[in-house]
Amino acid sequence: MAHTLAPLPYDYAALEPYIDAETMKLHHDKHHAAYVNNLNGALADYPELQSKSIESLIADLNAIPEAIRTVVRNNGGGHANHTMFWETMASNAGGTPTGDLAAAITDSFGDVDTFKQRFVEAGVKQFGSGWVWLVVNPEHKLQIVSTPNQDSPITVGSQPILGNDVWEHAYYLKYQNRRPEYLNAWWNVVNWQEVSRRFAAIR
Repeated sequence: MAHTLAPLPYDYAALEPYIDAETMKLHHDKHHAAYVNNLNGALADYPELQSKSIESLIADLNAIPEAIRTVVRNNGGGHANHTMFWETMASNAGGTPTGDLAAAITDSFGDVDTFKQRFVEAGVKQFGSGWVWLVVNPEHKLQIVSTPNQDSPITVGSQPILGNDVWEHAYYLKYQNRRPEYLNAWWNVVNWQEVSRRFAAIR
């Protein structure tokens, strides 16, 4: 069964003024679509892999035939990463986390503001293309990590609950080289309700 590109859960302009509609169109309809198409192409000759979820494919890359392993790592990671990216943003969102997630963030980082500062710093320091994440690590602790390219924390046993894309295609039309500005503006569209749901599902 082929992997599919789900439609955005909101209009292209829903995240304005923080993420512009033209960026959303290109990012979702071109970049994410390419990852899905390339992934399906790589799996075309491996019917035994086609029924696996994207998470199970990238969780055990050593089980992927060497001939397509890099393609699955890059494009499967891109598909998984972007799917979560769209779902953890929303219009009229932002603010701060609440409940168990807020308590866990405070326990791990001191307070929410410190967490946000450290998250932005990790995103700024990611050299070149990549992602910055809030994950539940194998020790069941919250942790901020960054990954290059389209690598997913899933490949090392961590479960991402929030991630921001710091590839230039995610922000360059609006922010040019001002990655810190993009990272800070992004907090205004984070869907903390969805992040909390993902956190609860892991615990």
